[in-house]
Amino acid sequence: MDPDSPWHEWSVDQLQRCSEQAPLHVNLVIYTELLIPGSDVDALNAMLDVYDTLRSQLPWACAALAARAFRAYRHGGGARHVPLPDFYIGAHAAVSNLSVLSRDVKPYRTYFQRLYCIGPSENI
Repeated sequence: MDPDSPWHEWSVDQLQRCSEQAPLHVNLVIYTELLIPGSDVDALNAMLDVYDTLRSQLPWACAALAARAFRAYRHGGGARHVPLPDFYIGAHAAVSNLSVLSRDVKPYRTYFQRLYCIGPSENI
């Protein structure tokens, strides 16, 4: 959402490419993260509408998978005491058979090994 971000052009290109292959999904966690830099709600909604993005609920089935990933994170020395948004996003994608588009795919690959991830060094 930030045109001054070094990731802006890559992100827009990837959104376009991915939207041509399958419907895009955004859940409440992702939507919130997109608003954190101070993005305008109307501008965010307009951008999501350009790509016909589906607003998807977090399925209940992702709770157990997110908890398991968070336990693995803590067991591996992770210092945070509250599950990170990436665990909810990864679990949602995993239980819904979706892919994840992120500039940082490492947490998804670490805790959701079978999840298909698209990152800056990835080809679709």
